[in-house]
Amino acid sequence: MSTYEVALQFEDGVTKFIKVMEGEALSDAAYRQKINIPLDCRDGACGTCRAFCEEGRYEMDEDNYIEDALTDEEAQAGYILACQCIPQSNGVYQIQSTSEICKTTVHTYEAMVSSLDKVSDSTFVLQLELKPEQENLSFLPGQYINLKVPGTEETRSYSFSSIPGSNLVEFVIRNVPEGLMSSYLENHPERGTPFEFTGPYGSFYLRSLTKPALFLAGGTGIAPFLSMLETLALSDNEQPVNLVYGVTNEADLVGVERLEEIRANHQWFDYRIVVFNATSKGVRQGYVMEHIEMEWVNDPTFDLYLCGPIPMVDSVQKWLKEKDVEPVNFYYERFTPNV
Repeated sequence: MSTYEVALQFEDGVTKFIKVMEGEALSDAAYRQKINIPLDCRDGACGTCRAFCEEGRYEMDEDNYIEDALTDEEAQAGYILACQCIPQSNGVYQIQSTSEICKTTVHTYEAMVSSLDKVSDSTFVLQLELKPEQENLSFLPGQYINLKVPGTEETRSYSFSSIPGSNLVEFVIRNVPEGLMSSYLENHPERGTPFEFTGPYGSFYLRSLTKPALFLAGGTGIAPFLSMLETLALSDNEQPVNLVYGVTNEADLVGVERLEEIRANHQWFDYRIVVFNATSKGVRQGYVMEHIEMEWVNDPTFDLYLCGPIPMVDSVQKWLKEKDVEPVNFYYERFTPNV
């Protein structure tokens, strides 16, 4: 009997993963795993359990629900009723409720420092090894966690730069002057130092690629793209992916050797680096938008993924409007360094 891994995304940003057995309704699988998707019936009559399928295949017999619960237009757009939806593959479903209402909570994970590298004055790369005998960590490439600063109740948010399915997770962390987490990492915690984090969170994650994609990264915003690209490298992807990676200084570059390896082994991928304060000859200088090839975006069938500081994201959005460029799907995440 087949079993599928399904991600439930709640309105408060929490993501929970459940196992769905072949022939099992989505709501039944959730209840079996102590997630109570709201419903007032189990017959497709009330519409309370309506959700949206963003990824994956499913069966849902239109004879098993009424139009008051779900219209034909809504069903064609990808909306489902959890009590009638039978997943047929791994997938992602947006639940129209919070995790609290569904009587579930985000999980807290315990981990230990595996390695910590200060790759430049501006950036750390932290690897954590999950402690054994706890709930498996699943996430969607591009998502983030809230990492607790040891010795405090404060947390900081960081995107995974590693791929799902491993007990070793990695994060690219901006070194913020006088920042709470940065100050702690500056003291070089030893291998085995304990950390706690909650997650995964976020709606910025890799969807199934059915068309060309353009990735735009700024600074430590490269982290989610490293996770996405290495996930794609393990798949049978054939859709073209172009990445433009911008940093302030050449010393801020992270993961270039990983990008180079993916490009060398996969014809569908290419990337270029842009350094605002470039000093070396042959290095592209300026802003990310200035180095986007128009042939990448003139085709109306492309998806755009963007992750970077708030000013960068705002500038890209302004550039898109000025150039009258409209991707089919535009996924973005903006961040600001948190002291």
